[in-house]
Amino acid sequence: MSTRLQNERKFDRWREPPNGGRRYERYVTGRNGWRARYFKEVDNHEVTVRFWQEIYDDRGTLVEIHEKYPVDTGHRKV
Repeated sequence: MSTRLQNERKFDRWREPPNGGRRYERYVTGRNGWRARYFKEVDNHEVTVRFWQEIYDDRGTLVEIHEKYPVDTGHRKV
């Protein structure tokens, strides 16, 4: 389990939804110009509730979503 400080160091941005917890967000650029955006949702105690990534092509179009937690569903084309 990560602490709030660890999550804040690892992720570029975060917001606190009205229902509590936090949603962290981080961008990563690949070698071919594609981008991945990682999301992590945690509850009030910083316990991970959901973790997924979105893959964007070189034009910024969303092409895949990969939900990793609580169940790894693999890459899903959009």
